[in-house]
Amino acid sequence: GATKDMGKMLGGEEEKDPDAQKKEEERQEALRQQEEERKAKHARMEAEREKVRQQIRDKYGLKKKEEKEAEEKAALEQPCEGSLTRPKKAIPAGCGDEEEEEEESILDTVLKYLPGPLQDMFKK
Repeated sequence: GATKDMGKMLGGEEEKDPDAQKKEEERQEALRQQEEERKAKHARMEAEREKVRQQIRDKYGLKKKEEKEAEEKAALEQPCEGSLTRPKKAIPAGCGDEEEEEEESILDTVLKYLPGPLQDMFKK
């Protein structure tokens, strides 16, 4: 027995274990099974956490992030009357075309508050 070990130390070939491949396959199978069990355990834990989260949301009237984002998107897509983000096609005819009239009406409003002699000067 000692001479076989000496041969291995000096660089000789090791004896091949006939069951080595079988043992390796069993080890890989055990690792895979442990990984599946770990994933199942984490999935159960996450489901329990989600249930608790939902109870808290229901209690305080909160919404999920996904629900909030969906509502915000829907609100943005829905055109509002008088909204600043509405498409240009939706502007009624005549709105925005009469900018000069608006400026004149503002000028007239300012002139009303000036004293009489200044009003005459600006009207000329």
